[in-house]
Amino acid sequence: MGQRIVVDISISLDGYVTAPGADLRHGVGPAGEVLHHWARDGATDRDHAVIDAATARTGSVVMGRRTFEFVDGPHGWDHTVGYGAEREPDEAPPVFVVTGSVPGTVRLRDRFTFVTEGLAAALERARDAAGERDVVIMGGGATARSALLDGLADTLTVHLVPAILGGGTPLFPASGERPPSPLTLTRTDSVSTPNADHLTYRVHRTGGTSSTRQH
Repeated sequence: MGQRIVVDISISLDGYVTAPGADLRHGVGPAGEVLHHWARDGATDRDHAVIDAATARTGSVVMGRRTFEFVDGPHGWDHTVGYGAEREPDEAPPVFVVTGSVPGTVRLRDRFTFVTEGLAAALERARDAAGERDVVIMGGGATARSALLDGLADTLTVHLVPAILGGGTPLFPASGERPPSPLTLTRTDSVSTPNADHLTYRVHRTGGTSSTRQH
């Protein structure tokens, strides 16, 4: 299969990746915890299989600054919670944070590398670190959206959760900083559970070409 750059994100039926009120205590908003129920207490065996397959293929992770602030905060990741937490500590995938400036303090310093040159530069560093495994962009919404619209992602995996949040952070705003670039998708896998439809797509630019060079 080769190395891929994968946008992997949970989303509600009405298109939101967080609920209203997201903060350092509630990274996806107080009502948004339903978005990750499939991966936590509500996980079925099939949900666990989706998680296990994805994490086994992951060589590095990319996230935006806002997502980093939550996962490095007091209610975020620790040695038992977080991407790759099931691996041995020295085997957990490194995380590259897209940011305008390096934070003065970092709770989980060994996990994170800060990249101030933009998303494309972060992805290049993440690809080098991942070896033959995938680079996973796990959020937030703006970072995932930029990767897709800028043609930087090979694959989109959405975990479509049966919930309507009515507001929050949309993956694709109706209006925003720029109009969306045309994309077409080819579905390559789907797994349905009571908690989510796990849908994987190959990403194409207009004209049917792959969004990035083949790895």
